[in-house]
Amino acid sequence: MAAAARRLSAVSLPLRHHHLLLRPFASSASGQPPITVETSVPFTAHKIEPPSRLVDTTPSELLTFFRDMSMMRRMEIAADSLYKSKLIRGFCHLYDGQEAVAVGLEAAITKKDAIITAYRDHCIFLARGGSLVESYAELMGRRSGCSKGKGGSMHFYKKDSGFFGGHGIVGAQVPLGCGLAFAQKYTKEGTVSFALYGDGAANQGQLFEALNISALWDLPVILVCENNHYGMGTAEWRAAKSPSYYKRGDYVPGLKILEMDTYRYHGHSMSDPGSTYRTRDEISGVRQDIEKEVFGTDRKEVKAVLP
Repeated sequence: MAAAARRLSAVSLPLRHHHLLLRPFASSASGQPPITVETSVPFTAHKIEPPSRLVDTTPSELLTFFRDMSMMRRMEIAADSLYKSKLIRGFCHLYDGQEAVAVGLEAAITKKDAIITAYRDHCIFLARGGSLVESYAELMGRRSGCSKGKGGSMHFYKKDSGFFGGHGIVGAQVPLGCGLAFAQKYTKEGTVSFALYGDGAANQGQLFEALNISALWDLPVILVCENNHYGMGTAEWRAAKSPSYYKRGDYVPGLKILEMDTYRYHGHSMSDPGSTYRTRDEISGVRQDIEKEVFGTDRKEVKAVLP
């Protein structure tokens, strides 16, 4: 146990006390003049005009995004250590590799909008304003957790920030997200619901039912497929005749689907080594490609901006 505690402290040491309590998305208002940046990777659009690759931001806001993603990565690595030390029990699905989806999504919406997702939910909770203390407490079954210690890894929840939880049944959160959108439309709130699901859930029958009713009733819901290319241990090409998930709205007029091309470094869950259906060379290759594409700089420079 002492050795496990030392390993965990080494991972969590950069997460100082004030980071445990503060919400990750602090205000970026710094008086700095705005700058215009262009995304390094173009969008792939299907039967719609692609959004502009130019974004107005500030240097401090960009640093905030990077630090938030770094904090999420460190949290998931620490959760891995806690699980292996048997301080976290039950199911545990880690999000490392997909942090940019949570941060990018949050940067484009408001706290009045609603988000619902599957069981890989730790970092979505952080992006919605949750704290690390609440996260770790929930993972370890403590009453101070975001779900009073009763939900565990798969059922984080923060209603006051419009986060309606992680859900353990594959794809079941999408119809619930449509229900949230129906409530928003009924009450004329002027807000939007985001229903997140993975490529593994993209072939669930209930998803197609949700697509139909969303378009039929013109609901303010945006469906977001986080495609990390492996539904549990099944590669997307084995599970779907057409793995271009963003095209699934072709025959449902008015429907929009966002597909986020991402990758998870850990296995499906802590019981999955993640190396039986893919090679370690593939994982390290993806990591190197992403670092080269996104950072394009010396790792020492990247570390210099971290707290």
